[in-house]
Amino acid sequence: MFSKDTDMIKDINKPNNDLKKLPPEVNLETPEIFRACIKANKALAELKGCCMRLPNPEMLLNTVILQESKTSSEIENIVTTQDDLYKATLDEIDKISNPAAKEVILYREAIYKGIELFKNRGIITANMLIEIMQTLRGTQEGIRKICGTKIANPATKKVVYTPPEGETLIREKLSDLEKFINDDDTELDTLVKMALIHYQFEAIHPFSDGNGRTGRILNILYLIKEGLLDMPILYLSHYIIVYKSVYYKLLNNVTLDDEWADWVLYMIKAVEETAKYTLNQIEEILRLKNETEQKVKEVLQSNIYKELTELLFMHPYIKIKVLEDKGIAKRQTVSIYLKKLSEAGILNPVKLWKETYYINTALFDLLSKGIEMKN
Repeated sequence: MFSKDTDMIKDINKPNNDLKKLPPEVNLETPEIFRACIKANKALAELKGCCMRLPNPEMLLNTVILQESKTSSEIENIVTTQDDLYKATLDEIDKISNPAAKEVILYREAIYKGIELFKNRGIITANMLIEIMQTLRGTQEGIRKICGTKIANPATKKVVYTPPEGETLIREKLSDLEKFINDDDTELDTLVKMALIHYQFEAIHPFSDGNGRTGRILNILYLIKEGLLDMPILYLSHYIIVYKSVYYKLLNNVTLDDEWADWVLYMIKAVEETAKYTLNQIEEILRLKNETEQKVKEVLQSNIYKELTELLFMHPYIKIKVLEDKGIAKRQTVSIYLKKLSEAGILNPVKLWKETYYINTALFDLLSKGIEMKN
């Protein structure tokens, strides 16, 4: 979880049971942090405004959240191809045969679970985080109970961090974090506070697995809680994976030397760049969707073109049964629609075993290519 190669000053083999409560006793209201917050908050406001103007936000939610789920899982070395992932979205969870694709789908479900729990409770709690972890891992396991957990460099197997241990202590530290998350009296900027929360959760490392993914979902939930986002439509993991080595290095610098400022600036920059990236991606998807909608209308000469196009953008891979189940038309008519769209070059039919998938190749290429991110 933490940096790969650092000259250790503290005893990294000793559990970090003395992990201090938030906020840290350092100045996090520097001019540099202040300026970074202004830019990041502006970028978030533009993203939020764009989403509020969408005629059907659900269409983009499925696509963008799936990309976030895929990238966040890749940070933990859970890698699946776009092909396997989009095929898996059309199956029920217990019927997904590809293990990595299944984990990504579970991550997406965990995001939705977190949103549902927050809407019901109005606050973010430790128990919510446990439920999120259980959803993304498909387990009933709770707080880490076994002692001896160590975080190691996956390449060298060298220990880089030992988190707090003992279920009672871990629960105490999560309780302290819960209070900090929901304390609305703090004068810290929301993005500064988000950075502190993310570090603290990763340092507590409350679960035997799934800490990184749960922590990244927590980021999005906190931004929604504070009103900076309305939907979980921020592609934050993309920045982290692009600058993964810096992420781990700065996490460890906080642990070893209380170097909070650089960590906070990194996370604020991640939010700014990610908001711009996500907004750019949404605009590209909408542009492509509008172009495709006109083509579908011309090819089919049917008033069902709007609903059909939206489904093609919710599911880059689609099957006859999906359109039939969504009420587009009966099976024979849907089959004719898909054949016409394939002949027009809008879809690409691919037969796998007895199943034919129709691929929205333009959208697939857009999502696979992504948009270059600059630091």
